Amino acid sequence: MSVNLARRSTAVALGLVSAFVLSSCSNPSDGGTTEVADNTGARTKINLSPDQNRVTTDKVDSIAAEVPEEIRRRGTLELVASSGSAAPLTFYATDNKTLIGVEPDIAHLVADVLGLKPHINPVSWENIFVGLDSAKYDAGFSNITVTEERKEKYDFAGYREDNLGFEAKKGSGLKVTGPKDVAGRTVAVGSGTNQEKLLIEWSRENEKAGRKPVDIKYYQDDSDTYLALQSGRIDLYLGPNPTAAYHAATTGKTEVVGTYSGAGATLQGLIAATTKKDSGLVEPLADALNHIIENGTYAKVLKRWGLSDEAVTTSEINPPGLPRTNK
Repeated sequence: MSVNLARRSTAVALGLVSAFVLSSCSNPSDGGTTEVADNTGARTKINLSPDQNRVTTDKVDSIAAEVPEEIRRRGTLELVASSGSAAPLTFYATDNKTLIGVEPDIAHLVADVLGLKPHINPVSWENIFVGLDSAKYDAGFSNITVTEERKEKYDFAGYREDNLGFEAKKGSGLKVTGPKDVAGRTVAVGSGTNQEKLLIEWSRENEKAGRKPVDIKYYQDDSDTYLALQSGRIDLYLGPNPTAAYHAATTGKTEVVGTYSGAGATLQGLIAATTKKDSGLVEPLADALNHIIENGTYAKVLKRWGLSDEAVTTSEINPPGLPRTNK
């Protein structure tokens, strides 16, 4: 696929509708489920129980043979994901111990193709990269955005579009269509994320234009962030759009008031499987991802989590990423 197709013009889609319509219902007696609607109106019942009945696929010997010998001998694919609960990306099932979400589902499919048993290690965000650097983990499936800076140390195999969402208290009247809309606002963001980088760039742009900078806040976890949002201590929370939209849909207390490409105004951001540079794993990961895209199991996974709008048509190795300066 051409780079242009991978970036389709959501790159400049400020203020687009979120991935989910803000309506949902849950039925704890139904095995632990919740229901959301995507922006086409199609409703999806999401299974929140530990019995996931994941979409599976068969091993492909020719792709499995590409995996570095050490990993093939081991028989497991050591994967890393953020321990922060972020539905529908990676979060805990109703038993509070089973990791579920679109990221684990895609990781399991890739492992199926490679003939390996996936072992997902939940760690803090910063320790994802520490573990990849030390080769403790083979690959990260954790909503990791491709950035030009990260490409110096890591290889990437893209598998989903990356869009960010500004979440506000429901009925706030706020709309975010550009940097001026967050000037002087108090905005929470995760430390070390590409969301933080974008917000810092917007704050600098505001100062250059003579507007007030953004008052950036950091919290230990999402629960603290949402308490701050409800109490009015912050105006906005900038995070992954799927997470923001899912939270808004399932609680009814917040709303997505603006979206933005994770790679900035001129490029569609991409989420990618992440490996240590030159580890020899990115090619089989990309081939496995392209196989599940072609055989339809990838589309089934995105649909079951209400994220069909974030599908890519091919997995590119080291595609253009978030630029060093977001101009």
